[in-house]
Amino acid sequence: MRHVKDNGGPAEDDRGPIIEASAVLFEITGLTWDDPVLKSYGDARKIPLYASKFTERTIVPPFKYSYGGRLRQALDVDQLRWITDVLRAKPYTKSGWISLTVPGEAPNAVPCLTGLAFRLRSGRLVMTAAFRSQNAFTAYLNYVPLRSIQSEVAGDLGVSCGSMRVFVDVPHIYVADEAMVEKILQLSEHDGLGEGESTPGPARRSRRDRGRLRPD
Repeated sequence: MRHVKDNGGPAEDDRGPIIEASAVLFEITGLTWDDPVLKSYGDARKIPLYASKFTERTIVPPFKYSYGGRLRQALDVDQLRWITDVLRAKPYTKSGWISLTVPGEAPNAVPCLTGLAFRLRSGRLVMTAAFRSQNAFTAYLNYVPLRSIQSEVAGDLGVSCGSMRVFVDVPHIYVADEAMVEKILQLSEHDGLGEGESTPGPARRSRRDRGRLRPD
């Protein structure tokens, strides 16, 4: 969110005006719902909904696609089982990429998460998640379920999880969420980004702000 706020500029989106920034690449070494920053500023009510996008094979409204379906039955292929077989046969391979897009599909149904890559390095499973676009305000709701996917593949291979690398081509926030984003950034500066005791951010939000959902 800070990257978008500090470096972004105005742009358009089907759901309204946005602030759009340049691409980012970063790594997450560990993440759970118990992360102190997420507990302070995240919205726990949305966790089951976003988790279902990664676990259910059918589309769950208001989303227009299911990551669970694309991961586990794309063209009748269980891609997670396929990736496990590939890495088990060739632990050194760099070909462990799976796609979540379908050629020729409706433009409004192209998923934000376009691909996942898995590699075995130093006895640990490293994963890369490539996003064509991402709403930085709700990004965390995708990251923890992705970590669960990485943990599942690692468990099937009998190894531990390494880092999760994330590439976002077009990070953005909606102008309608700008005030809340600014408030969270100010609170996080005050709290030292989760160092020590954190201020319970969600408790400070209005019911209208907490209920808004802009799925990305």
